Amino acid sequence: MINVLVTGGNGQLAACIKDVTKEINLVKCIYTDSEDLDITAEDKVNQYFKDNKIDWVINCAAYTAVDKAESEMELAVKVNKNGAKHLAIACKNHKAKLIHISTDFVFDGKSSSLYKETDEVNPLGVYGLTKLQGEQEIQNYCEEFFIFRTSWLYSEHANNFMKTMLKLAESRTELKVVADQIGTPTYATDLAEVMLKIILEDNSKYGLYHYSNEGVASWYDFAYAIFELGKTSIHLYPIKSVEYPTPAERPKFSVMDKSKIKETFKLEIPYWRDSLKHAINKL
Repeated sequence: MINVLVTGGNGQLAACIKDVTKEINLVKCIYTDSEDLDITAEDKVNQYFKDNKIDWVINCAAYTAVDKAESEMELAVKVNKNGAKHLAIACKNHKAKLIHISTDFVFDGKSSSLYKETDEVNPLGVYGLTKLQGEQEIQNYCEEFFIFRTSWLYSEHANNFMKTMLKLAESRTELKVVADQIGTPTYATDLAEVMLKIILEDNSKYGLYHYSNEGVASWYDFAYAIFELGKTSIHLYPIKSVEYPTPAERPKFSVMDKSKIKETFKLEIPYWRDSLKHAINKL
């Protein structure tokens, strides 16, 4: 039996991991939230690893409130940087392997081509900065790790853009959505399946990888597809980012190159609209 510690156990990615592992008898997942395991406290992390046999860790725990992070930097650092460091050290000391979830927000969005893992990072806000610091801590303290940068995660679980749009459509007849931020929606279940594949294969091709669904979209395109596939009637209007100011600046372009992960793990990654259709059908 492979024992997998999943931090951030109440989040949408953890819920998707539950979905993809429920019929896999080879894997036993232990889901923890901040009350069960405070990853910001190094002594508690060390004790948890002493008390439990852990083979793999999937770190889904993160401070993800992008705008609030601008005024809560200390808390974002504690979770996204220090928490990642504590898990990396514990994994090394207890011979566990670490899968860590990072973000496209490590980039400034000024590129005109797909972002590779080797491209220069330059986060625009506190959230992206602290997630980048977490990546660096893992690389400094751990050798057996996979870091997955992903983007625009959604699923039928928890709170996310897809569910927010469908909820808004229940009470509104029209909606304005930003059309000049370009990226790729990622179905969290697709990402969960990739992580499970790596664990079951006991893969050792460690390193930093980019993973999102295939294709390119703006938030407007994403919303349009949600309403179209969800057979929801609403008037949708594209707007520019300047018309919807937020405390944290977003990258204008954050489409990632997935060549490395596809070639390394022999993956066929679904097109984003195909996965979106699947998620909406499950809803």
